[in-house]
Amino acid sequence: MYSPNDTVQIALIGAGGMGQGDAKLATSIPGVKLIAACDCYDGRLKHMKEVYGTDTFTTRDYRQIVDRKDIDAVIVGTPDHWHVPISVACLGSGKHVYCEKPMMHAVEEGAAMIEAQEKSGKVLQIGSQYRSSLTYTKARELYEQNAIGQLNSVEAWLDRNTAIGAWEYSIPTDASEQTCDWKQFQGNAAKHPWDPKRFFRWRNYRDYGTGVAGDLFVHLLTGLHTVTNSKGPQRIYATGGLRYWIDGRDVPDVMLATLDYPESDEHPAFNVMLRVNFKSSLPQESFGVKFIGSEGIMTTGYDGVRIDKSPMDKTPQYSSGTFSEKIQQQLREARTDTPPDPMADIRQDSAQVFDTGHFEAQLEHHKNFYRSIREGAPLIEDATFGLRAAGPALLTNESLFQKKIVFWNPETMTRAEAMETKPTGGQ
Repeated sequence: MYSPNDTVQIALIGAGGMGQGDAKLATSIPGVKLIAACDCYDGRLKHMKEVYGTDTFTTRDYRQIVDRKDIDAVIVGTPDHWHVPISVACLGSGKHVYCEKPMMHAVEEGAAMIEAQEKSGKVLQIGSQYRSSLTYTKARELYEQNAIGQLNSVEAWLDRNTAIGAWEYSIPTDASEQTCDWKQFQGNAAKHPWDPKRFFRWRNYRDYGTGVAGDLFVHLLTGLHTVTNSKGPQRIYATGGLRYWIDGRDVPDVMLATLDYPESDEHPAFNVMLRVNFKSSLPQESFGVKFIGSEGIMTTGYDGVRIDKSPMDKTPQYSSGTFSEKIQQQLREARTDTPPDPMADIRQDSAQVFDTGHFEAQLEHHKNFYRSIREGAPLIEDATFGLRAAGPALLTNESLFQKKIVFWNPETMTRAEAMETKPTGGQ
């Protein structure tokens, strides 16, 4: 445990876009100092010295970070296939770990992260920042207040419209096997000849990344699980393909998934539709989760929550026009209520809007990590939550590539055979 006056000395392993962004946020927190960085490209190590000082220790080999005793915590911002090996090694050496999402590259690796966290007694925060978002905190509050009645289904989407959003990252002019440690980068992945596109645009390749599922579906499921307190789905099916970014990548740029969530103490059974498209009709990125209930619809976005009241009227309607006139008259006389006006809510503009636009979720996520280190504050996204968000997300890849329905046990967080579900859960 650290006192509020102690400096937490950190290292960054994986100094790409997310890694350097995480380091910038972390070091904006008083009492956090970056003293070391690791990356497989020399240019990024040079830049870390430019930003954090020439005395910053830099290395291509993460094991030199693991071995240092003066480092209290690390940020793991590497490609996905390195998340578990490096995080487990750092936890084992007594370091706290902030690991970028998705927590693992393969579902089977998740248990090792949970075990390493428990065995080490150190703080392990998974970096899916929507877990700390004020938008989803507010949405959870409204959901628990029964603002939309019984949840029936969820629609979630994340559409992008830029080359950066589609992972077409810049390749530096000095990229070569001399400036890039290609062997170290590949690690235990399948071996390929030197390829700067694979090195700098690694998200496009299944050997190192997890595609749409690991990069974006995890965000959507993180928000969903935060609101509903769900442990995850039982049945998963996905489809999609390469429609726009025909650039050598082996992961889809359009992906759709349907997930069946079972009934639990927190919620009834419901169904989920996820969508990602790297070519949007909008000039900017579009993101949202729509919760559809019996009494209304709750929509979340980057900057707030909207509730649209639309109660489901279960009273039998006048659908008797094909009956005889006598029977129609009898039905009219038997009805004692006034037929609802389907346009009433629209005319009255019953929407409630809750603005959360200026809240920095990613910074708050880092603050939670350091509060947990210093004060023992409750951790908002541990390895168990990380696995419950990433596991089903990664299984959408398996469903898509193997063209089959995949089953998941949300209690044990493991693959499952076909599981029995009630009719309300979808058949």
